[in-house]
Amino acid sequence: MSPSLGLIAGNGRFPFLLLEAARAQGLRVVVAAIKEETDPEMDARAAADPAHVRVHWLSLGELSKLIETFQAERVTRAVMAGQVKHKQIFSSIRPDWRLAKLLLSLSTRNTDMLLGAVAKVLEDEGITLVSSTAYLEPMLAPAGVLTRRAPDAAELADIAYGLRVARGIAGFDLGQTVVIAAGACVAVEAMEGTDATIARAGALMKTLEGGESTLTKRLTVVKVAKPQQDLRFDVPVAGAPTVEAMRAAGASCLCVEAGRTLLFDRAAMVAAADAAGICIVGEAANPSQA
Repeated sequence: MSPSLGLIAGNGRFPFLLLEAARAQGLRVVVAAIKEETDPEMDARAAADPAHVRVHWLSLGELSKLIETFQAERVTRAVMAGQVKHKQIFSSIRPDWRLAKLLLSLSTRNTDMLLGAVAKVLEDEGITLVSSTAYLEPMLAPAGVLTRRAPDAAELADIAYGLRVARGIAGFDLGQTVVIAAGACVAVEAMEGTDATIARAGALMKTLEGGESTLTKRLTVVKVAKPQQDLRFDVPVAGAPTVEAMRAAGASCLCVEAGRTLLFDRAAMVAAADAAGICIVGEAANPSQA
């Protein structure tokens, strides 16, 4: 039997990209599909290649079932891929006894603390959680300008300010994205996610239209990894939907951290950005935080 990799699948395309990358390396993939998050298309992927893909559906709060499933499938290495909405983690789930015990033990109820604790529980049960980037390194953002248009002087100034702010808030696990306009922080990501943060910034700027304002209507989006980012989970990602959210909000520039941000469908993402006049730049990671 081929070596098995466990895949804890959240929402979006990330789990499917990782699934294909693992299969390309000859791995058998055992998917723990989260009922509240994973796209039902995962069943079709398994049906198309039953020898190499097995799917087990479980609810977000079923930590014991996750462990039992992986152990029954002889999985000793696993990855997390795909977003699980923060509000789902802390409000919508019905935890089993093992997860309830873990939640009660947390001193701080943030995603880093929770997922780190889950990783420790898996490790104790013989299942090592590894970084998803080990299978998707070609998708990591490179340093430099990725689009036809480079940032102008105003956007470069907003990038520099945004990086300072974003790295500051990321250290508190509040989010990884900020939206800047003319040296002012318009929006900070919290539980709603990147695209919703961009939309909120765009809506706020629309309230200024037609009135007196010192702010430019152009928005710069800055997305970073957390200090000492644990790449086993919560890897920063961007893609064509990010560009579409920016276009709708009136944002003109996106800065991501090179080597620490996954770019999904980079060619399509860059083409969409070029068509919208949006520039994308990869900024080298802060050496003290890499």
